[in-house]
Amino acid sequence: MFEQINRFFPLWALGAALLAALFPDSLVSLKDWVPPLLALIMFTMGLTLSRHDFARVARAPRAVMIGIALQYLLMPAAAFGISRLLGLSPELAVGMMLVGATSGGTASNVMTWLAGGNVALSISMTLISTLLSIVMTPLLVWIWMGASIDVPVGGMLWSIAKLVIAPIALGSLVNHFLAGTIRRIEPALATVAMAAIVMIIAIVVALNAGRLASLGPVIALAVVLHNACGLIGGFWLSRLAGLNARDCRAVAIEVGMQNSGLAVSLATNFFPAAAALPGALFSVWHNISGSILAGYWKRRPTAATDEAQNAS
Repeated sequence: MFEQINRFFPLWALGAALLAALFPDSLVSLKDWVPPLLALIMFTMGLTLSRHDFARVARAPRAVMIGIALQYLLMPAAAFGISRLLGLSPELAVGMMLVGATSGGTASNVMTWLAGGNVALSISMTLISTLLSIVMTPLLVWIWMGASIDVPVGGMLWSIAKLVIAPIALGSLVNHFLAGTIRRIEPALATVAMAAIVMIIAIVVALNAGRLASLGPVIALAVVLHNACGLIGGFWLSRLAGLNARDCRAVAIEVGMQNSGLAVSLATNFFPAAAALPGALFSVWHNISGSILAGYWKRRPTAATDEAQNAS
């Protein structure tokens, strides 16, 4: 039942956004729920991580390093370039940069599995990029946007530590003692995380309902272009770096699907309300595009390609 519910995640996200845009008043007062909801998402992610997931990083360091480099180089640069190209306001531009400078999203692991990609690599990238985000996210936003908007680096560092690192560590500790139970309820945990993401999307859209009429098309275009840069650039650049097809699929999805919930939470806490809009729209779109791409790749197995490459 939970797997069926999870499969329609893009529809739930889109429905929540539409309802919030039509009836924003009932959700505006829930602005303070965004950080706890993000912490809940990170805790459920931590519950699914064991010591074996950490060991995978040591077994495939090259692929992980290539993926992480693309994560924190390609996406911030794309966010900056797209913001300049479309002439976005400083508030919207910093919202784009927050999306580009965050870690990979947890949904990327599921999409990688559906796409026939290297799930172990995807999990390793999510884990490492999330741990690095405590420093990299505020640092990159400051480097790219510091000249045009005040970036509270210290506050963002502390916020990420509370909302990301601590919940993941706690969840991983619980997994150590209750691994068997966690495996049995994992689909339900994914549903809990999905519900929290949908709620965050609804709150942010409600907070920006008045701006959607004028800004919606421009921000939607920016988000689609940004996501496409991650998916396409992640695949072909990792291919040029010599990774096999399964690894390239994992890197592409990991780079293209960002932790937009973290971007929304940071935007809500430290910047004007409009800065959270790119993250909210990205949450909806990257699950739709990720689902479409995963379905396309699922019908095209990589085994033959990888075997040919290994033989050569």
